[in-house]
Formats: sequence, C-alpha cells, structure tokens
Amino acid sequence: MSDAKIKKIRVGVASCGVAAGAEAVMDLLKQRAGDIPVEGTGCLGHCYAEPMVEVVLENGDSVFYRDVKADDKAMQNILSVGPESRFEIPPARKAKELVKVLALAGRIDPTSFEDYVAHDGYKGLEKALAMTSQQVVDEVKLSGLRGRGGGGFPTGNKWGFLAAKQADEKILICNADEGDPGAFMDRSLMESAPHQVLEGMLIAAYATGATKLFIYCRAEYPMAIKHLKIAIAQIYEHKLNVVNGRELEIIIKEGAGAFVCGEETALIASLEGQRGTPRFRPPFPTDKGWMGHPSMINNVETFGNVPLILREGAAAFASVGTEGSKGTKLFALAGDLKHPGLVEVPMGTTLREIVFDIGGADPEKVKAVQTGGPSGGCIPVELFDTPVDYDSLRKLGAIMGSGGMIVIGKDRCMVETARYFLDFTHRESCGKCTFCRVGTTRMYETLERIVAGKGSMEDLALLEDLGPKIRMGSLCGLGQTAPNPVLATLRYYRHEYEAHVRDRQCDALQCNALVDLKLDQSKCVKCRLCIKNCPVGAISDDFVVDNTKCTRCNTCVDICPKKAISRVKKGSN
Repeated sequence: MSDAKIKKIRVGVASCGVAAGAEAVMDLLKQRAGDIPVEGTGCLGHCYAEPMVEVVLENGDSVFYRDVKADDKAMQNILSVGPESRFEIPPARKAKELVKVLALAGRIDPTSFEDYVAHDGYKGLEKALAMTSQQVVDEVKLSGLRGRGGGGFPTGNKWGFLAAKQADEKILICNADEGDPGAFMDRSLMESAPHQVLEGMLIAAYATGATKLFIYCRAEYPMAIKHLKIAIAQIYEHKLNVVNGRELEIIIKEGAGAFVCGEETALIASLEGQRGTPRFRPPFPTDKGWMGHPSMINNVETFGNVPLILREGAAAFASVGTEGSKGTKLFALAGDLKHPGLVEVPMGTTLREIVFDIGGADPEKVKAVQTGGPSGGCIPVELFDTPVDYDSLRKLGAIMGSGGMIVIGKDRCMVETARYFLDFTHRESCGKCTFCRVGTTRMYETLERIVAGKGSMEDLALLEDLGPKIRMGSLCGLGQTAPNPVLATLRYYRHEYEAHVRDRQCDALQCNALVDLKLDQSKCVKCRLCIKNCPVGAISDDFVVDNTKCTRCNTCVDICPKKAISRVKKGSN
C-alpha cells in the first residue's frame, strides 16, 4: 500500500474498455471514491488488459490496474492503491514501442478542450499560423510524412497540389471510414484524442486554403462520432475554425460501411449522396473532387501526425523511421498472440519485433502474419526479419495498408485463410469493373472448390493467372489488391494447396469437407452431453459419430468434458 494520496482516477472507457465492462467499473468508482475525481479517458492500446484503471497520485506517480471488476474487492484494492492486479507494460514492448501519435490516448479526457490544451494542444496550429501557408506545406514535405491510409503517397506533395489551385471553394476531407476487418487505429485515435485529428485538419486547411472540412466516418463508430461532435463544438466556441480570414464549417458524414468507400473517388461520390463507386483518374480529386471543387483526402492517422510535425519540427519527425518511410506507424494487432491491441512503433521495426516482442506471440506456434487487412498478404515466419515499411512489404507481395496486422498460428489452414479474406473482398466489390466483379468471384469460387476437396491442379493455375489480371484490370485499390492473400499464400504455402487438391487433405483440420469427427471410447465417460446437444443426431447411443450426418459444427467437440471427440483427417476414422 502506498502512503501517497490519490489525486485523481482515470478509467479507460474507449470502445475496447466499454466492451470489457469499464462503464460499470467507472460508475462504482464514482460512488466509492468520495471527493477523488474519477474521469473517463481513451485507450492506452493494451486492449488485452481492459478494463484498465489509472490511479494518479499527488506525488506525480501513476499506478495502473488491469482486468478490473466492478466489485467491492476491486474497489477496495484500487482506492487503497493495493498490490493486486497492478499493470506494467511488458518490458519487451516498452523497449520497442515509441509512442508519439498516441501519446495522449488514455492520458487525457477526450471530451475536455482544456485537458487537450494543457498537453500542448493547438500549439502546432499556433505555430503554423505564424508561418506562411507555403512554409507549412514545405515543412510537411521536409518531414517525409506519407499517407497512413495505405497508399503511402507523400502528404506534403498532395497538400501542395491543393494549395496551388485557384478556386473559390476548396475541400478538405478526412477519411475515417477504416473498413479493414481487425483494424481500429483510426477509431481509437478519434475516441481518445479527437482534437488532435481536428488540429491536423485545421493546419491543413490553413496550408492549402481549404474552405470546407468533411470527416467521413463509418456509422459503426458511435463513440468516435460523439467525441468528434463535442470537439467540433468546442472549436467553434473558441473560434479556432477561423482560418485564412474565413469561418470554416466542419461536417461529419456517416458512412454506411462500404469497404470500397475507402478509395478516395468512391468516398467523394458517397459524400455527394451518390452510390460509392470509384471513377477514372485523371482528373484527380485535387483538380476536380467534391461537387467539382478541388479536394484533398488524408486519413485520420495522417492528420494525427501533423500537429507533432508543426510542434516539434520536420527534422525531429524525419529522424525516426527509414529513408523512405519516416515517423512512427500505428498497428492493430489481432489473432494468435498474447497481447492484442494497439501499438505504435518506428517505421522499419521488424515483423519479428512487432509479433513476438510486442504482441507476445509464441514463436513455436506462429505460421505467418497477414498485413494490410483483407487485401494484404500473408508473410511467413521465415521472413519476419523484414522491416515494416511501405517498400519492403510490397516486395514480399504484401502491403502495409492502414495498419491491420493479424497473426496466424500453425493450426490455421492457409487455403481457408485466403478463402476467408477473398469472401470479404469479393462481396465488397462495387461491381463497376468486370475484372474485379467477375474475377474476384471466380477466384472465390475456385477456393471454395479447393477447400471442399473438389479442386484440381488446373485450379491453382487459374488462380495464378487470374490474380495479376484482376490487379491490372481493376480501377481502384480494392480490385488491385484483392488477389494479394491468394497470390501470397500460393507463393509461400503452395504445398498446402497441393495437399488439398492432390491428397484431398487439410493438415490443419480446418476445412470441414476434408475432416471427420472421431469419438475416443477410451476417454468417453458416457455422460451423453454430445448426444443431447448434437443438432443433427449424428452420434449414436453407442457413442459413434456418423460422419455422413455430421455437419462439423463442433458442438460436441466444444462441450465434451473429457475432450474425447476430435477432428481427424477424412477417412482416418
């Protein structure tokens, strides 16, 4: 127990914390804390430890608690600064991580303007307004910042294109759609530090002469939208939206969750009230964008970097990272690892450091990592010494994307993994391009045949032939990257495809059509739970599985108290 008095208590109530029960923890703390202030804050990135509570002491120290429950025991432990459930950042992660963009996430009240300002908020905008607009553009160019949405286009160049346009209306758009399954970097930044994103937009508006600002945010992010609306109202109240002598309107547009609207021309079409489909370029959006006006799009993380660049200087920003990829990058870690959540590392950090040192994955159990979301590529563990930057990942047939990173264990089937990702992308195709609409569907159908045990070697040749053609023939990034999971797994795990086709076997026992269920009589205690819970009556009274009836729902596998039922290779039962 500490002798220091408690100054305040912070509870992480971002989406991950709320999902874990943080609101009940916060409510109970408010009841029990007496005069001690209890405030909500954002996400520290350690989603595996939620709900998290920080006890700030009057001597300046902080004590963190993890997996906090809304009960008397937990409340007593926290309010006495007790020893139970204390949280420390894993040493390996602490040594590798460099928190800059996320420095305020989990450290401030995201709904408090005063809290943001007290942590150097709007110092970047203040510095920018003391410069000429061209000097601000040049500073961003010197920083080497590249778009964090996946394309990696030099941000300063894009700002320069819009700044050079002479027009009565110029439009600035923040892409907050974040459609990659498993990616939540942008959501977390908007929930935890909305003013940081908006400050970046205001700096960009000053530098480019933009007259209207849009935030295109997916409707599935209600907390992010709520915090952005609060922050925008505070900006209006303090007149920070008066830039270049004009009062800027900041508008939030809620997207309907179409993956293709991550592409800038499709996003603009949706913003105009049209169906979200991409169009040919040129003209580029900086020439003709929203309603025909010159327009520029950056994503949330890109804008989140801008206040740091202006506040600390381009040289300081460029001192981190690699020659071609400057600064830090946010990654959302998910999959087969011990510490899923959000992480920020310098560009050039290796996959090995991210997956094993930071993510806590077991090196003996990892097969690959999928980078760049469903349109990325699976990189085998043998290549984990690859530095994570735009160019290095592209050479491996993968992409960085917006920052989703899914760790794949050795018990996963790579053919099924490719099928899973292509199932998503072929459904999300807007249908405008024949190669994307039809080609991805043919690839998906081919993978369906293979995992069903009905594939052929000709199917593998078809996949390898279709993939590059879809890339070349598609108009936008969705179709151009959709074949990546298939081509990458074929490149690195062809033997798994051949086992499915040639031997009609799935060594990972994941493809239902290629496995049987077997009940081990020596382990069975005849409790009959499997018989009672089988939805299709596939288990007989003498405890034998009829695999001609079994649908491989795995209910019996999950419910058996002695683990007497298991999946085995087809025909081995």
